[in-house]
Amino acid sequence: MTKTNVMRLLDAAGIEYECLEYAVDESDLSGISVARKTGKDKDIIFKTLVVQGEKNGFGVCCIPVCEELDLKKAAKLFGEKKIEMIHVKDLLKTTGYIRGGCSPVGMKKQFPTFIDETATLCEKIFVSGGMRGLMLGMDPNKLRDYIGAGFEDITV
Repeated sequence: MTKTNVMRLLDAAGIEYECLEYAVDESDLSGISVARKTGKDKDIIFKTLVVQGEKNGFGVCCIPVCEELDLKKAAKLFGEKKIEMIHVKDLLKTTGYIRGGCSPVGMKKQFPTFIDETATLCEKIFVSGGMRGLMLGMDPNKLRDYIGAGFEDITV
């Protein structure tokens, strides 16, 4: 397997991770599909969502794949009246990642980030390894510390 930028960054930081590769189905990029293909519990597979507010710009939220982001709770955390998901067409130029391969690690710029508090109940959570077909599992506390995130209740 070729090392992704995310893997190189985690290696350089001394953060241990587990690699999970899976077959990509372009017609179904859902996290539920990823959980099914990897055989991992859907509660430990996290998706990375990028939001935008009017005042403070972009923010990142990592939530379990079976959950829905609560835009009101997240807006408050980002110091915004309201936020919205960025358009898929803007994802690559904003983060450096494509849909289905967006990782909270190694974005073009470090944006304020929140990880759903349920991650604290897990020994390991899986986030995108920076490309479709690759998830990386790691200690959620180490991920939080490395990307400067906070654990918060951000789901519906």
